[in-house]
Amino acid sequence: MNLWMSCVFAFTALSVVIFVVFYHSQLSPYSFYQPLNSSSEKTSVVACDYGLRNHTFSMWGNTLPHPLGRRISCQLYQTQSHYITRPLSEEEAAFPLAYTMVIHKDFNTFERLFRAIYMPQNVYCVHVDEKAPGKFKKAVWQLLECFPNAFLASKTKKVVYGGFSRLQADLYCMEDLLASKVPWKYVLNTCGQDFPLKTNKEIIHHLKRFKGKNITPGVLPPEHAIVRTKYVFQEHTGKGGFFMRKTNTLKTPPPHQLTIYFGTAYVALTRDFVSFIMNDQRALDLLEWSKDTYSPDEHFWVTLNRIPGQCPIVIDNVS
Repeated sequence: MNLWMSCVFAFTALSVVIFVVFYHSQLSPYSFYQPLNSSSEKTSVVACDYGLRNHTFSMWGNTLPHPLGRRISCQLYQTQSHYITRPLSEEEAAFPLAYTMVIHKDFNTFERLFRAIYMPQNVYCVHVDEKAPGKFKKAVWQLLECFPNAFLASKTKKVVYGGFSRLQADLYCMEDLLASKVPWKYVLNTCGQDFPLKTNKEIIHHLKRFKGKNITPGVLPPEHAIVRTKYVFQEHTGKGGFFMRKTNTLKTPPPHQLTIYFGTAYVALTRDFVSFIMNDQRALDLLEWSKDTYSPDEHFWVTLNRIPGQCPIVIDNVS
């Protein structure tokens, strides 16, 4: 009797093991229970090969399916990454936004930011630091190729933190965005480590409360910031790294007797104001004067926005 009971127990246990192994193999082809890293070319190719056979798969860990080398279609990538592919409301469709995105590393972080702020009615310009690795640049380009309303900046710089090159990167994108056919209302500038706390609709509601005014908070220069425009600073690029170097040379006064204000480098600007920045002589002269200051993006936008009687140029065909 004991032998018979032992045989029954062994048979039952073996059946359970076989069922579990079989069920596990059906759910986990190509060992997708192992964490995947999107920086790993091998695992990305395996995932893309599997996707091409019209199967679905789950990406574990901090990664998303990506159309590397076109091994996975853009449509499949957008679907599996849950991109929004049509405006969510008439209000949002009628109020498109523009974004400048200045990045240099951490493709996964950039991808998540892009996916979080992406809307098909908006337009996106991405400036990739010239110093960034070729693999990073290629990944960004391949991602943007899947979206007709997103593109790389036509001109790029080696960006130095605190230097004029950081401001220039935003301006390169803004120049490209002015040429866009998308009738965007505001442009917002971001860096690669940003992430939105509001939905696209909530951002629009916030911007509408300003009734066509720019969002450039700032104040007269606090004591610790005066040195940034009092002395000449130089961007150091090359051996020893990329950094700002202060000199003992005093700067000339600002052009046009402008009063310099300081504020945040991250702003929301109307399309008319961006056109003003690109064309008005006061803006062009301030830009030239700012080239050897420290962190000019902290005074450039806010100073121009506080010019008394400043009247931006109106762009034709933009309501």
